[in-house]
Amino acid sequence: MSYSKRISLLVGLDSIIVLFSIYVGYFILNPYFSYYSLKMLIISSITLLITHHVFAFIYGLYQKAWEYASVGELVAIVKAVTYSIGFAALTQLVTNGDMYLRVLFITWLLHMCLIGGSRFAWRIVRDQYMKSKVEKKNVLIVGAGAAGTMLVRQLLKSNESELQPVAFVDDDATKQRLQIYGVTVLGKAEDIPEIVESKSVDHIIIAIPSLNKMEIQRIYKECSKTKAKTKIMPSIEDIVTGKVSVHQFRDVQVEDLLGRDPVELNMQSISEKLTGKTILVTGAGGSIGSEICRQVSKFKPQKLLLLGHGENSIYTIDMELRNRYQGQFEVIPVIADVQDRNRIFDVIEAHKPDVIYHAAAHKHVPLMEYNPKEAVKNNVIGTKNVAEAADTFGVRKFVLVSTDKAVNPTNVMGSTKRIAEMVIQELNKHSQTNFVAVRFGNVLGSRGSVIPLFKKQIQAGGPVTVTHPEMTRYFMTIPEASRLVIQAGALARGGEIFVLDMGEPVKIVDLAENLIKLSGYSIEEIGIKFAGIRPGEKMYEELLGENEVHSEEVFPKIFIGKTVEFDYSRVTTLVENYDVYDVEYIRDYVLGLANKKEALLVESIN
Repeated sequence: MSYSKRISLLVGLDSIIVLFSIYVGYFILNPYFSYYSLKMLIISSITLLITHHVFAFIYGLYQKAWEYASVGELVAIVKAVTYSIGFAALTQLVTNGDMYLRVLFITWLLHMCLIGGSRFAWRIVRDQYMKSKVEKKNVLIVGAGAAGTMLVRQLLKSNESELQPVAFVDDDATKQRLQIYGVTVLGKAEDIPEIVESKSVDHIIIAIPSLNKMEIQRIYKECSKTKAKTKIMPSIEDIVTGKVSVHQFRDVQVEDLLGRDPVELNMQSISEKLTGKTILVTGAGGSIGSEICRQVSKFKPQKLLLLGHGENSIYTIDMELRNRYQGQFEVIPVIADVQDRNRIFDVIEAHKPDVIYHAAAHKHVPLMEYNPKEAVKNNVIGTKNVAEAADTFGVRKFVLVSTDKAVNPTNVMGSTKRIAEMVIQELNKHSQTNFVAVRFGNVLGSRGSVIPLFKKQIQAGGPVTVTHPEMTRYFMTIPEASRLVIQAGALARGGEIFVLDMGEPVKIVDLAENLIKLSGYSIEEIGIKFAGIRPGEKMYEELLGENEVHSEEVFPKIFIGKTVEFDYSRVTTLVENYDVYDVEYIRDYVLGLANKKEALLVESIN
């Protein structure tokens, strides 16, 4: 029905109701109170009719979607009816010197019942008799707060939704056994398995957007004991801003189960360092490098240089940023290899960046065990080339992306990253450039990480291969890793190694089990196979050596370490002679150099 037809219908309906109400009131009472004149009845009717429509428009009675009517709409009806009756009474007083209160009272009652009834009848018809014939699936809502209540209301009203809420769970003891929109709070989080079975629940929706990671992990542990599919409601902010609707749920992600909350940025300090500046990101086409580019772009630099040797990956991030930030700042793709010293010097001299984020590296542990010379060329010499160019041309800050595998390394990759840290710390001693390194653990979803491998194995029907049942790793998300790198650049004064408090390490086998369940399978269907520890792998990873972490954070969840003196001449010897040494000697040399007994002395930034 068009808007004009809808307004005409409602105006006509209300006119009939208004006249009906006052005339019925008059004829009910007139036999007992014959002094009510017909003339006054007509004047009152005209006044009531006009004022009703005026107040109906003022309070939006003709614009409301009555199929969604609730308390707010009822209040609007009460105001419109009461004010129109009040004006009719005032008219009677002015024209006749008296008010026929009995007639007006009965008129008010009839008016309220018929106007309200006509509106709310549409909601009843819609809810009870116009429901979709789609077969409904039972849903358990976790959280009986504002978000859960909003969700249930929308699901009950939506004809298109195939989800039927049958119960709440909430840890608030005061909400137990209460009904919200006819849906009962049947228990707490630990009761989820029992409720799912008793109510034949097909889906579980976690509707507490404010939950921290530890709470999500606890709730999901209970959900995973059932066969119901578990999803998460989007944040209230995303709903309010219109990014998603209230019933656009997402699957629980592995990232939700890390058991720790992400680091939040100090936007002001970062903005001062990046806005309007020239930024260079090496390895800009990689998982971390490309995300650093995305995060940096939010601060509107003047120029962003995307440096990498893989043209396809650089093209991808280049086009993404150009489309997203059209004309807001200059994006320059640079195809170059960090091992090419002359090319790197030319690029940095030509553009003179203010900040360099050095993310270019070989990071695959087993592959670098087979190719130690390539690890030295890229991770050590490549870092040395970029860092010395930064020093030569007066770059203000240089941030090296490092790894937890650089701590007491047992493999070539970790050793070369530790030596890369030595390179920048040595340069920092005599340079105007502030050099800093950032260490973090494994990055979920990055190239070469276990998540894409596990997903591929699950899609193939399994089994998922895990190296050892007791192997643990620290994990973080790609955006969080990138934010840490950017925040470290803002905090840097030169020579530091920043480390993120990554919470408790996660067992790889637990990660595999969660991913199998999140993919909709049981552990028995896919299976887990233990393949043994690969060359160069540790059973446990470390972020700093023993007794190295200062108890005071320099930023929420960020710690800082600083090395003592080390023999940099050995690094120089490695760089000058790596092509002469054979593979085994290179492997022994980098492991020996990286594992020298000098420890990291942890200091806070003064």
